[in-house]
Amino acid sequence: MTQLVVKVGGHALDELNARSTVLADLAADVRELQANATHVAIVHGGGPQIQELLDRVGVDSTFHEGLRITSALSMGYVAMALSHVNLRITAALNKGGLSAVGLSGADATLLVASSLGEPWDRAGGAPKVQTDIITSLWASSVTPVLSSIAIDEHGELLNVNADTAAGALAGALDADALVLLSDVDQLRASPDDADTALAHVTSSQVREMITAGTIREGMRPKMIAALDALAGGARRVIVANGTRRHALRGALDGTLPTTEVVT
Repeated sequence: MTQLVVKVGGHALDELNARSTVLADLAADVRELQANATHVAIVHGGGPQIQELLDRVGVDSTFHEGLRITSALSMGYVAMALSHVNLRITAALNKGGLSAVGLSGADATLLVASSLGEPWDRAGGAPKVQTDIITSLWASSVTPVLSSIAIDEHGELLNVNADTAAGALAGALDADALVLLSDVDQLRASPDDADTALAHVTSSQVREMITAGTIREGMRPKMIAALDALAGGARRVIVANGTRRHALRGALDGTLPTTEVVT
């Protein structure tokens, strides 16, 4: 069986209901993959939903190096927002014909991480992954839908970037591919110039671009996740725009603009 980890997030999740074309397309694409002997695990973010809730309750939120600074106060709201996103995605995928189960990293000690420290506070780094619950669900033809809440060594909640969580999971599973779906088409050699989009990059090129500062903001955690996934055992990483129709299918068959990261 082929094993695939898909991260969906950003503005690809702007519409979270049973009528969402993004989620309907995702369900159809996953059904097609399952019919072709492919196991799929979905990891999701929820940045816009987190921000909306924090704004509503009047809690300030800032970012550093593309990661949300998460105070003890805001951690509770992050968990609340991601739980809601998880429920909505799971419900929509089940409506789309899948048998999907929602999880967080706290379930079955799936994701265990440590705080990144200052200034990130309750934001966690790359987690250690316990894959047994994922493989057990796959054995029962169930699609796991995982939010990126982790626990620390004391059992306290941590906010792990969804790209980071997906990269760690893909590495732990020795996945055939990690597909990062957000609201951008490709990695760019020059972030502000669409004409510099890159179809293929190696791990060493990505490291050089991170050091040079040409990979920044939200793309930085994506590319670090790609490096982590490949170092952990994943075969390849594909970045694609999840707002496009049938983005997962298009990312895998090459009919959409993508960036492929390889060792």
